[in-house]
Amino acid sequence: MANFTAADVKKLRELTGAGMMDCKKALDEAEGNLEKAVEIVRVKGLKGVAKRESRTTENGAVVSAIADDYTSGVIVELKCETDFVAKGEKFVAVAEALAAHVAKSAPADVEALMASEIEAGKTVQAYVDEANATLGEKIVVDRFAYFADGLVYAYMHRTAADLPPQVGVLVELDKANAEVAKDIAQHIAAFAPKYLSREDIPADILENERRVAEATAREEGKPEAALPKIIEGRVTGFVKENSVLEQAFAKDNKKTVQKVLDEAGVTLKRFARIRVGA
Repeated sequence: MANFTAADVKKLRELTGAGMMDCKKALDEAEGNLEKAVEIVRVKGLKGVAKRESRTTENGAVVSAIADDYTSGVIVELKCETDFVAKGEKFVAVAEALAAHVAKSAPADVEALMASEIEAGKTVQAYVDEANATLGEKIVVDRFAYFADGLVYAYMHRTAADLPPQVGVLVELDKANAEVAKDIAQHIAAFAPKYLSREDIPADILENERRVAEATAREEGKPEAALPKIIEGRVTGFVKENSVLEQAFAKDNKKTVQKVLDEAGVTLKRFARIRVGA
């Protein structure tokens, strides 16, 4: 049973600026002795983590981990404050370690990920807190996507030569086809669709588009008799812009993505696209 209170943890955080879990561990190791706990925090170099919590993270990287047989895969977004840290080997190594851990443990969400153990006796939260201290910036695990129900491929896109990938795409096909997977993933990276198909667009989103289309058409003075056709045409345009299967394919705009998949004899089961900070 812990021989310290929540007030002790709060006091240690105020004195050192270390993260909550690190303070608890330090107090536990110090058997509740506050002064000794401060010394433990200082020795471990964890001072200043909590003081970075209010800072913004607009930079970072997206990294991937794909199984050798392509039966599972993950992309993870790790964010930091500056591009200087983002391009550093230590930051990228942390991101890659997290991606490998997600691929191995398949957590349900970010909360479950942060609570899971990446090393014996060390949670991901503690691991990230250590990275905060080591790198001197706020480090945040913002999002991840994990697929394991088909053949999984990833495409990582660099927006600048000196930065790690800023855009990551994960695609899951029903059959193995690395070439088509790469083409579709690159298309998704460039065109940023929000949905897989028309059927995946929530009804309230489509209804709102109809309201906007009608209000716009009336504002433009379109004749009443023409409104239904105009409205449906604009809603269809919205669907084609936001559903990947109905988008014009990046490499051949005379074909839809669905047509490309049909010609290859494969099905795109799902996708995930992450852009740092977006």
